[in-house]
Amino acid sequence: MSPSSKSQLNRADENAAGGVTAISPVPLHTQIREVLRRQILDGTYPPHSQMPSESQMMNSFGVSRITIRQALGDLQKEGLIFKVMGKGSFVAKPKAFQSLSRLQGFGEAMSPSGYETYSLLLSAREVEASAVVAQRFSIKSGAQVFEIQRLRYLNREPISVDVSYFPLEIGRRLIQEDLAARDIFVILENDFGLNLTHADLQLEAICADESLARHLDISEGAPLLRMERMTYAGDTPVDFEFLYYRGDAFQYRLRIDRT
Repeated sequence: MSPSSKSQLNRADENAAGGVTAISPVPLHTQIREVLRRQILDGTYPPHSQMPSESQMMNSFGVSRITIRQALGDLQKEGLIFKVMGKGSFVAKPKAFQSLSRLQGFGEAMSPSGYETYSLLLSAREVEASAVVAQRFSIKSGAQVFEIQRLRYLNREPISVDVSYFPLEIGRRLIQEDLAARDIFVILENDFGLNLTHADLQLEAICADESLARHLDISEGAPLLRMERMTYAGDTPVDFEFLYYRGDAFQYRLRIDRT
């Protein structure tokens, strides 16, 4: 074990004895899971660092191997750790997330958390509206719309492919703007004077095809989150998008209330 891993284990030992007790009504594996989760989140075990071995944790917490495995299994299900065959458990890289409780562009949502974002313009062209796009804009199938495809980066790593459709007059103006550094929502509101009011959206899990996998630097067939979103200015549809996010690096969050 490296000196840094030993240091991490020593700090874990200091917290373990006081945090886990057999007389608690809470199951031991749940107590251990919470101790380990806290240490992951507070940086005791930073991203990509190796967790102590099962034997080391058995000694630290004074419990059986099956109890440690239950705790680690829960953390793996939550996406906080991952296992490498023959090497042990490692801390997963935290996923960036965007709340669905507000209508925001990607850059707007990520910047307050200190993330660096930018876009690579893949294509911008006039195309014939597919049946789906035509239906969303209430136009005839085959009518001309403007399509913009961008590869979005988060902290210099590819995070999503955005395929957006606009009425021709909006799309032709957008292509004159700095789409690498600015959110389209910000341009629509601040430069074009549109009041974006709401959006209809749906989410689904899909597998990456060859093109998406190549752009996002992932394996073909890897999991993606696909958002379909239609954004309105008042009652007028102005921006219809398919957003493809890497399932291993991004998540959406939503708070719902029961009244």
